[in-house]
Amino acid sequence: MSTITEQKIKKLLDQYKPGTVCLASWLEELGISYDLQKRYRRSGWLSSIGTGAFVRPGDEVTWQGGLYALQTQANLPIHAGAITALAMQDMSHYLRLGSERIFLFAPPKTILPAWFRSHDWQVELQYIKTSFLPAELGMINHEEKTFSIDISTAERAILECLYLAPRQLDLLECYQVMEGLFNLRPKLLQQLLESCSSIRVKRLFFYMAEKAGHQWANFLDREKLNLGTGDRSITKGGVYIAEHRISIPKELAAL
Repeated sequence: MSTITEQKIKKLLDQYKPGTVCLASWLEELGISYDLQKRYRRSGWLSSIGTGAFVRPGDEVTWQGGLYALQTQANLPIHAGAITALAMQDMSHYLRLGSERIFLFAPPKTILPAWFRSHDWQVELQYIKTSFLPAELGMINHEEKTFSIDISTAERAILECLYLAPRQLDLLECYQVMEGLFNLRPKLLQQLLESCSSIRVKRLFFYMAEKAGHQWANFLDREKLNLGTGDRSITKGGVYIAEHRISIPKELAAL
C-alpha cells in the first residue's frame, strides 16, 4: 500500500465517526476518489449499503447514523420529529411506539436519498414532507454515543404530533403525551405557533393544553396568532368544542 493511500485511510479514520454512514461525495471531499473507494471496498475497508453510501465492516449502524450522514454530509434539512423526538428525550412514556415507527420531517421538495429509503434499518420509517413549520425553528442537537443529530425540541415535536393526528397518530395518545409535558417554554412555543400555518394544529394544541391544565399555556398570547375562521372537523361524528371550533373524538372529549 502506497504512502499516499495510507495517509488517505488515516484521514478517513480520523474524520469517521463510528456508527455512521460515509457518503461517496463526502469521501471524495476528503481526497478519496471514486476509483479509490472501489479499491477500499474490494480490500474490505468499506462496505456498501446502497448507491453512494458506505459503512465500516463490522460497524453497527442504525437509522440515527444514516440521518447523521444526511444532515452533515449531504446537508439535507431532514430531522427526527414528533413522537420520535419526544422518545429520544424521554418524553413519550405513555405513547405506544409499537414496532418503533420513526418519523422524519423535511421541507416539501426535499428528496430522501434512495440508499436511505431502501436500507433495512430494522424500524418502520415515515417520511413527512411539510412546511407547516419553518425548517430551522425549534431544533435541538441530540447526542448519540459518538455523534449528534438535529431533532425537534419538545415544543416543536408536540405540534408535529398534532399535525400527524388522527391519520398517522392517535389523538388520545397525543393527549396523553401532552399531559406529561409540564415544562414547555412559552417563548419558543409562541414563536412556533406564530409561524405555524396549520389552523387545525393550533386549535388542537390550545384545546389539549387547556384540558391538561398546563400553566405555561397562560403565558401564550393568542392575540398574535392566526386561528382562522369557521369550524374544523378533526373527526367525523365527533363532539363539537365551541370555544375552539373543532370537532374531536368522543373518547377524547370524555377524558
